[in-house]
Amino acid sequence: MTNLNLKPLFVALLSAIALVLGGCQSLNNKPDDSLYQQLGEREGIENVVEDLLYLIVEDERINQQFKGMDVARFHQNLTDQLCELSGGPCSYTGREMRELHSDMDITDTQFNALAENLILAMEQNDIPTGAQNRLIKQLLPLYPDIRNL
Repeated sequence: MTNLNLKPLFVALLSAIALVLGGCQSLNNKPDDSLYQQLGEREGIENVVEDLLYLIVEDERINQQFKGMDVARFHQNLTDQLCELSGGPCSYTGREMRELHSDMDITDTQFNALAENLILAMEQNDIPTGAQNRLIKQLLPLYPDIRNL
């Protein structure tokens, strides 16, 4: 049996799906805050992140990676990051993704588990599927830095 490296194909497929499902970007230079609005603005994003934290604690695939972290700081930084990525009026001031994850040796399984939990948290908060896909599309470019590839 041939051992194929499917990781690049998987990432390309996810990118293509996110692009198709995410819709076209605006051609004007105005900031698009519609995703921010669909996520429930700052309060909605805070709720998603809070629910994500509960899911992380319960998920044996990834909870050890988060052991000992400053929960309040993580909540604040991830909320700011998702707010900024969604077109909201926030600024992420935390560490760069590559630096932050450099010594974590995150596997594809762990990366996918966190993405799955983020989707579950968005579903628990009634975020529309289109908005979920648009947010995932914004997060995809972070994959190489989080995985240290």
